Amino acid sequence: MLLDLQQISGGYDQTSIIQNVAFTLHEGEWLSLLGANGSGKSTLLKLISRMLPLQAGTILLDGKAIHQQSPQTVAQQMAVLPQHQTLPSGITVHQLVCLGRTPYQSWWQWSLTPTDHQHVKRALAQTGMLPFRHRPLEQLSGGERQRAFLALALAQNPKVLLLDEPTTFLDLHHQLELLELLRSLNQDRGLTILTVLHDVNLAVRYSARLALLKEGRLFDLGPPPQVLTPRNLAQVFGITAALIDSPVGLQICAIAASADSATPSVPSTVHAHDPS
Repeated sequence: MLLDLQQISGGYDQTSIIQNVAFTLHEGEWLSLLGANGSGKSTLLKLISRMLPLQAGTILLDGKAIHQQSPQTVAQQMAVLPQHQTLPSGITVHQLVCLGRTPYQSWWQWSLTPTDHQHVKRALAQTGMLPFRHRPLEQLSGGERQRAFLALALAQNPKVLLLDEPTTFLDLHHQLELLELLRSLNQDRGLTILTVLHDVNLAVRYSARLALLKEGRLFDLGPPPQVLTPRNLAQVFGITAALIDSPVGLQICAIAASADSATPSVPSTVHAHDPS
């Protein structure tokens, strides 16, 4: 296993948003976090990426506790694409992607090595951003900007890529374009991916496994057909839904709002369908 969450809890100040969550992510896997608004998806991603401190539990990255490693060491193995990015004024795409090599530089190092330049060029090529490398970020479209920040993450040469709502603010064309790019990186390069996705059908289409969250706890975990049952959809999302076999596989058709979401209690930890 590449990423191992061991009964982690955490949140903001003394408030626990995430409670006793445990699951593993294997090398080359794509796992998506799903849940209603306020279920703790983004908070969980922030705990994994060390943007928030743990209140309990341990996170192992390639067998080592991430909180016992330096940020530089962790950044060499795990990259994050947040939902909202800060746009540095006047910076070009190439300059942005070069920042991805920072975890590999010593504090006294002022320029990139030939190896660094190779990783930057490869990241630009993988994301289709080579033709835009000299363009300022503020002149890019939403889809181009998202690919530029993805290139920044890929320049770190990570084993694991964390993405928080990567399709937010993108139209349907650019959503599919970005997810197809991620799928090629996942399948061809073996990049391990953990995403927070709002669109259930996109998560089903691209993910090997899904983790359903409800009220900060892991509700169910496993392959999409085993996790997205009518009962789970009613309890986690509060909807009555039909499961449809489409040209791209299983898809969910929401039919009506349901009152069943508040009935059963949520189990503290679920390992169902977890291959580990």
